[in-house]
Amino acid sequence: MRRRGIGFRRRALALGRLSRELLLIAKGLVSTDHVVQAHIVPIRRCNLSCTYCNEYDDFSKPIAVEEMERRIDHLGRLGVSLVTISGGEPLLHPELERVIARIRKNGAIAGLITNGYLLTVDRIQALNAARLDHLQISIDNVQPDEVSVKSLKVLDKKLQLLQEHADFHVNINSVIGAGTRNPEDALVIGRRAVELGFTSTCGIIHDGHGQLKPLRDVEMNVYQRMKELGKGSYAQINRFQENIARGQPNQWRCRAGARYFYICEDGLVHYCSQQRGFPGVPIADYTVADIKREFLTEKSCAPYCTVSCVHQTSYIDFWRAPQTIKPESAGAAKPRAEEHDLVQIHSD
Repeated sequence: MRRRGIGFRRRALALGRLSRELLLIAKGLVSTDHVVQAHIVPIRRCNLSCTYCNEYDDFSKPIAVEEMERRIDHLGRLGVSLVTISGGEPLLHPELERVIARIRKNGAIAGLITNGYLLTVDRIQALNAARLDHLQISIDNVQPDEVSVKSLKVLDKKLQLLQEHADFHVNINSVIGAGTRNPEDALVIGRRAVELGFTSTCGIIHDGHGQLKPLRDVEMNVYQRMKELGKGSYAQINRFQENIARGQPNQWRCRAGARYFYICEDGLVHYCSQQRGFPGVPIADYTVADIKREFLTEKSCAPYCTVSCVHQTSYIDFWRAPQTIKPESAGAAKPRAEEHDLVQIHSD
């Protein structure tokens, strides 16, 4: 009887999430003067040191929760629909649940990207109480190696805890092309995720010069098989991922700085984690005028961009408003190497 009650509650919560996600899309289609998705960093420190990631340090203190709440309120003022918390490792923040609760109070969907190491039953239940909507864990291999210790061997028990206790949606992401010993581990991880009732994604990394490189034959084979693991998704409605996998450019209108942006630990708005410094405006000072300007600003880094969340957020606006403002320098820098916010293919 208890299991039946849990299943009913989870189905009801899933339906509620779906309805809010559909409203997100509808709102985005109706108006272009608001932020659709923002990533926000409450702490830069991480408890791990994966070699392909440069989005962390080992010393930063958490941002005061009161300041995080102010930043989230500013996002609410800009009409944000989805806020994803990343890092560093956000579970190191001692008051993360207050941050999540503030996102929900502002009417936005709340997401969290974590390495999963710090998950416990109590922490999962606290995330439930804060009304977290989505959680993503990165798992890169079956056995830990010199590239990544985010392995299925270490994290499978955490996944079982999530299956038992989490009321939020869980996605498991693996990286292809990062140099792990066995690329086919992504398939093992994806199948395990589906077995546990989660969704699975596969990220494609770029090279050390910040440029895309085609996947090797073995990696391309894994990529194609990951696509076949489950049903299609929003991320698969275009050829963006296929071009990325083959190292080919995409022609699209990047709406970073308008429909999507990244807020670093200093509270500055950036196009994304790969293009920090543009526009580099404090979130407290960001206005609808900034959104309108960046909506129409061409991003020269767009053809070889690997940041799927920016692409997917921009997708709803591909059909309108050609970008007529040429950047002076913004977006001209090469994408950052060794990035963990990657193009993804989904299965569930």
